[in-house]
Amino acid sequence: MNIAAPPPAGLDLSLENSVGYARARVGLIIPSSNRLTEPQFRHFMPRDVGVHITRLRMTGKHSRPLNALLEDVELAAGALGDARCDLVVFHCTANSMEHGPEGEQKILEAVRRGSGAPAMSTAQAVVEALKASQIKKMVLISPYVQASNDHEIDYLSALGFETLHNVALAVPPSDGYLSIAPSRWREIVRANLRDAADGYFLSCTNTTQIETITTLEPELGKPVVNSNQATIWASLKRLSGKLGGMPSIPALGSLMRR
Repeated sequence: MNIAAPPPAGLDLSLENSVGYARARVGLIIPSSNRLTEPQFRHFMPRDVGVHITRLRMTGKHSRPLNALLEDVELAAGALGDARCDLVVFHCTANSMEHGPEGEQKILEAVRRGSGAPAMSTAQAVVEALKASQIKKMVLISPYVQASNDHEIDYLSALGFETLHNVALAVPPSDGYLSIAPSRWREIVRANLRDAADGYFLSCTNTTQIETITTLEPELGKPVVNSNQATIWASLKRLSGKLGGMPSIPALGSLMRR
């Protein structure tokens, strides 16, 4: 019988992220054009959480009806199941909300079938983050076209949330998303404040929005939720048993204290 040798003495396991020595592993199915999820997750996730990525052509010219997408979702999830992920996330805000809560459940079922692991969507993470942050009335800001914002508003409305105001920048995906600097996102939020809002939802997994949270929250006196931030938080909640508790990540704002 072959038994794997233990890691060499003196090896700094804090440098091991997303390889064999991780205490927990999260797998992400992301749009093929997404370039910011990976660096952001690897930057903010604790060192002992492995981050594994599978890409799927599912946005832009590759958009398909839900039923045509599910087979590919299941195959992508299977690849992450091979990596022994403890949690597999369908990680695209617009796609996970586009088909409503019922469509989202079909996606989650495909992830579970393919991976054999617990499943989560970005939409699910965002909803949990909004509830934890006590945001019932929000301002929604995204780089998307208005139709995508409308899908998100409908999805959130079906779950009891109210969007008081929304901004759809309609910049070209995906290079346009990437071109918006954190300073510009801050300016956009400041230009669209609503006194009646409980907080702000910055939607999209392929932006620099996450870098604005710790600046905006003290200034606004209200919570700010972003797609990647919410998914990191919700993933860690689910993995906290393996990690010995919920890690503290001050750079992700007030959500990490909830």
